[in-house]
Amino acid sequence: MGDPRESSSYNVTPRIRYNTIGGVNGPLVIVESVKFPRYNEIVTLTLPDGTERSGQVLEARGEKASKSMSNLFILTYYFRKPRRCAGIYNSHMELERMVLIMEFRFSKEHPVLMLRRWGIIRRFGGSVLTKSQTRVQFTGQSLKIGVSEDMLGRIFDGSGRAIDKGPKVLAEDYLDINGSPINPFSRVYPEEMISTGISAIDTMNSIARGQKIPIFSAAGLPHNEIAAQICRQAGLVQKKGITNKGVHDGHEDNFSIVFGAMGVNLETARFFTRDFEENGSMERTTLFLNLANDPTIERIITPRLALTTAEYYAYQLEKHVLVILTDLTSYCDALREVSAAREEVPGRRGYPGYMYTDLSTIYERAGRVNGRNGSITQIPILTMPNDDITHPIPDLTGYITEGQIFIDRQLDNRGIYPPINVLPSLSRLMKSAIGEGHTRKDHGDVSNQLYAKYAIGRDAASMKAVVGEEALSSEDKLSLEFLEKFERTFIAQSPYESRTIYESLDQAWSLLRIFPKELLNRIPSKVLAEFYQRSATDRKGKGRASTKDTKDNSEESKPNGSQEGNLIDA
Repeated sequence: MGDPRESSSYNVTPRIRYNTIGGVNGPLVIVESVKFPRYNEIVTLTLPDGTERSGQVLEARGEKASKSMSNLFILTYYFRKPRRCAGIYNSHMELERMVLIMEFRFSKEHPVLMLRRWGIIRRFGGSVLTKSQTRVQFTGQSLKIGVSEDMLGRIFDGSGRAIDKGPKVLAEDYLDINGSPINPFSRVYPEEMISTGISAIDTMNSIARGQKIPIFSAAGLPHNEIAAQICRQAGLVQKKGITNKGVHDGHEDNFSIVFGAMGVNLETARFFTRDFEENGSMERTTLFLNLANDPTIERIITPRLALTTAEYYAYQLEKHVLVILTDLTSYCDALREVSAAREEVPGRRGYPGYMYTDLSTIYERAGRVNGRNGSITQIPILTMPNDDITHPIPDLTGYITEGQIFIDRQLDNRGIYPPINVLPSLSRLMKSAIGEGHTRKDHGDVSNQLYAKYAIGRDAASMKAVVGEEALSSEDKLSLEFLEKFERTFIAQSPYESRTIYESLDQAWSLLRIFPKELLNRIPSKVLAEFYQRSATDRKGKGRASTKDTKDNSEESKPNGSQEGNLIDA
């Protein structure tokens, strides 16, 4: 693939070179008297020794509204490229020649209001960026990435360069990393379900194709392992017929994953690459890695590169794409660092006031479009500082996205994996992706009943700690039994155990049979009559496909001579 900052049209028309740099402060460059600058425009700086750096305009503001001349405040950064070493990344980094520039403007009354007084001229590869001898050229183009179907199975750094040992990827198209706005009327309501192979997600927080649902985690919790497990096991749940607005259901061959990692350390990068390669999921995955020792500003570009690639897969190749982004907290910290360098007025906890808008430009790129068979489903992962769900990052994320999956530290301390707390978790689009014609007609009722019984079991456990088990009623004791088995057999599963939605529902019924029928008040009587006496063993005997390393549920099954007539074709 060609350099993502280059396009075939960059060198077609003659351009003006400006020698009007008004100030340099570390990564900040001020360019004065620029004619017709554009937001997000690519800029090239030519240093005194002939070395070139590339950058991007952040903001353009004219001295007067009637004039086209303006001052620019340009934020520059250089890219780093890891040395190739058998697919593993060496900690020794070598500087690349390209530098991204972001700009800022001043009013006529306060021309140097934002310039930091302590700033010094930064050296780039031994050459000094000086005001008098450095030339600036505006390309007239925005930042683009070259995309191709050959990007599947490849690993790229946070700026879009291939860092594996594969051949060069020839770009089939160049797309703006900021994407194109989608007409809300053209959006298709998400209906079909994506399976993750994790019971706590598929059964109680089902994800629809085109949904954006984050994972709220914290430092020290196994969110990386969960992300890798989802990549290994994710797939499509087939639905018969045609969805609304003429969008046809896809096939398993049309499913792919785009994984973007921001600010991860070398150990985490090795974990993802090795896991994807060893378990065969790399063939359908495109991986973007921004390491912790890469330039901070590069993390602002990485999720947009991943989403632009996903849009190419979904809307041009008509694939169903699952985008996993981790860690959005590192992205927001980079956003705060850039905002502080520009000396903007900070918002809550130092984050910029426009962080909500900036996050929405990432999250809202998920969805489905009328007339296109592909879809983009987004699962961003963020770590809550100090386990604080009221922190600005999870708080603003919750306003934009369509639910959340909550990773609980107490469950993790008890050795339960994945430690997903289903009570604060929510999938707002679940109701449209489950039920008869999508998964199975008892799915919604079973999910509601599991929520109710799990909440009652948690209350019974709290009561037991106060009054003792002897003072509990028989129903409370059943709730305690359900609580223990629910956490140990339903929520808990091996990292390499994949359960289909049908196996998860059968296992849920085996837990609900702890209670007599009259206590299952969230399930209609017709559904109870059809499913209450049915066992998971008979479902497997009916030919339902089971996945690798799936637990044997035979000890949870009870023989029943009249089960054959109760089976339905979900």
